[in-house]
Amino acid sequence: MSIDTADRQVLVDLEIAKSYNTMDDCELMVSKERWSGAASRLYYAVFHAVCALLIHDGHRVKTHKGAGITFSQKYIHTALLPAEYGELFFQLENMREKSDYDCFYNTTADEILMRVKPAKEMIDTIASLVKK
Repeated sequence: MSIDTADRQVLVDLEIAKSYNTMDDCELMVSKERWSGAASRLYYAVFHAVCALLIHDGHRVKTHKGAGITFSQKYIHTALLPAEYGELFFQLENMREKSDYDCFYNTTADEILMRVKPAKEMIDTIASLVKK
């Protein structure tokens, strides 16, 4: 089933809004020094921006891994977006998975704080690409 351009843009706008709201949640976690929670929120903020881009351009994915692979193939390997964005996406995904599932892993302040600004820049870049 195909969706029309107007409906596609609604989905894109919702994903971008979710991305920015989730970044706000990340910043709340950072302010409380809840590093594992911040890792999750930071990944999902970027994930929702990536989903917005994929939806905007008509790419269908069903999993987080699928989103990462498609993002890498369509935007990073083709140099439409900087390689750093691909690296950041996979770093955040890995950190989020370890934070959520590995009871021996403790996310550190440095791991989060060094990635907040690049994540915001990535989200802003993607948001500018998918605007009406």
